[in-house]
Amino acid sequence: MSVEVRVPTLGESVTEATVATWFKKPGDAVAVDEMLCELETDKVTVEVPAPSSGVLGEIVANEGDTVGVDALLGMIAEGAGAEAAPAAAPAAAAEAADAPSDAPAADTGDSPAVDVMVPTLGESVTEATVSNWFKAVGDTVAQDEMLCELETDKVSVEVPAPAAGILAEIIAPEGTTVDASAKLAVISAGAGAAPSAAPSVPAPAAQQAPAAADRDVEDAPSAKKMMAEAGLSANQVQGSGRDGRVMKEDVQNALAAGVTAAPAPAAAPAAVPRAPVAAEDAAREERVKMTRLRQTIAKRLKDAQNTAAILTTYNEVDMTECMALRKQYKDAFEKKHGARLGFMSFFTKACCHALKEVPEVNAEIDGTDIVYKNFVHMGIAAGTPQGLVVPVIRDADKMSFAEIEKAIAEKGKRARDGKLSMAEMQGGTFTISNGGVYGSLMSSPILNPPQSGILGMHKIQDRPMVINGEIKIRPMMYLALSYDHRIVDGKGAVTFLVRVKEALEDPRRLLMDL
Repeated sequence: MSVEVRVPTLGESVTEATVATWFKKPGDAVAVDEMLCELETDKVTVEVPAPSSGVLGEIVANEGDTVGVDALLGMIAEGAGAEAAPAAAPAAAAEAADAPSDAPAADTGDSPAVDVMVPTLGESVTEATVSNWFKAVGDTVAQDEMLCELETDKVSVEVPAPAAGILAEIIAPEGTTVDASAKLAVISAGAGAAPSAAPSVPAPAAQQAPAAADRDVEDAPSAKKMMAEAGLSANQVQGSGRDGRVMKEDVQNALAAGVTAAPAPAAAPAAVPRAPVAAEDAAREERVKMTRLRQTIAKRLKDAQNTAAILTTYNEVDMTECMALRKQYKDAFEKKHGARLGFMSFFTKACCHALKEVPEVNAEIDGTDIVYKNFVHMGIAAGTPQGLVVPVIRDADKMSFAEIEKAIAEKGKRARDGKLSMAEMQGGTFTISNGGVYGSLMSSPILNPPQSGILGMHKIQDRPMVINGEIKIRPMMYLALSYDHRIVDGKGAVTFLVRVKEALEDPRRLLMDL
C-alpha cells in the first residue's frame, strides 16, 4: 500500500512553494513524522513530515521545483519491515558490545526505548525552548502524562509521554533551545526499566574542507539559520546537498569537528550600553532571562517601527449613548445569550463598519503590492502574565453583538491560561488595543505587522463638554488610530476615526448601516 506525501497548508495568501531540500532519497526507510523535505515560500520555511512509516518509493517534486498547496511531493510504500530504525541504534549496539562486563545489561526485550520528540509547534515555528521538566530521570511516568513544557515565541506547548515506563534520559534540559524535529528524552517502557547512561557524544566528523568562495548555490534555510547563530560562513562548511548545497547536517558536522567562527571585525558598540553599576547595587539586582515570548514581542514591535511609516491620529468620543444602551439591555442580553454585554462589541462593530468605507486601513503591503482584505479578522490585544498576545476573531464583520462578546470572553480566558493555539493568533487584518482597562488616558499604539491599522481605546472619564451652548458633564474617551502612512493617507485615517466616533455616539447608525 502506498501513501501520498502532499504539500501541507502554507498559510494565508501563500499559494505555492519551492522544494528546497529532500532529507531522504528513494529507497530510504522513514518513520512516521520524520522530516522528509523542506519547502520554501516567500514568507516562511515549512518542513514536511512523513504521514506514515515505510520506504520512500518515489520523489515526484524534486529540489528546485515549484509546487502548489496539496501538490503531490512523493510516495511512501508502507510495509511491516519498512519502519525506520533510530539512527543511534548501531552505535548503541557497538557500545553495548564494548561495555565492561560489570555494566548492567540493557533490557531490550521487556523494556524497549521510546523517544520523546518535540510535538508539532505550528506553522512558521521552527524552534522552542524547554522551559520546565515535570519529571526527573528515574521517575515513573504514565502514558499521556505531562513530561515537560516548551515555550515558543507565541505559545506554550506541553509534551505528553508517548508511552508508560521510566524516564531514562533527558536529552534537552531546561533552558535548551530545540528545533521542531529534536529528541527531548528517552522512556524505557516497562515497570523494570532502569535509567540509561548519559548520552554518548558522537565522534567528531572529519574536518570539513572549505567550500569554494564563488559558488552560486542557495543553501538550505535551516542551515543558513544555524550558520548565522554559530557565526559560520558558507565557506567554512562543506555542503553535501545537490550542487554543493549546505544542509543542516553539514553545519552540525562542522561544529562537531571543531570549526569555529572566523574572528569578526571589531563590532560597533551597543546602541545603549548598560551604565556602570555600583557593587552594592549589583548585589541587590536580579537578572532573569527574557522569555521567548517577550523577546518576540520586543522584536516585532521594533521591526514595526523600523519598517512602517507609523503615524497616529486622535479623536474623542462621547460614550453617553453606548453606556445608556448597555445599561438598559445588559441584564436581558446576558439572560438570553449567556454573555455579558461589554463595550468591546460596540467598538468591534464600529470598526468593522468603518473599515468597509476605508478599506486601506484593512489592507497590508506585500512587496510592491497592496493586498486589500474583503473580510475583517479582528485582533483583540490582551495582556497576560506571560506578555502581550493578540488572539484573532475571524470574520468579525459577520458576527452579532452576542457572538462577538462570546468570542472575546473565550479568547481572553484562553489567553490568560496560556492555551491559545498558533492558528488563533494568525491572520488578523486589524487590531483593537484597550489600554483603558489599566487606566490609560491616552497613548499611541504600535502597529501589529503586517497590518496597517490599530485602534487604541482608553479610560472613560467624566469631563465638561459644551453641548448646544451649555456646559455639561459627559463620559468621554480618547481614541487613537495608528496607521501605516505608506498606504493610508491622512484623509483616510481621519475619516475612519470619525466614522468610529459617529457609530459609538449614535449606535443606531450601526443598525441603519450609516
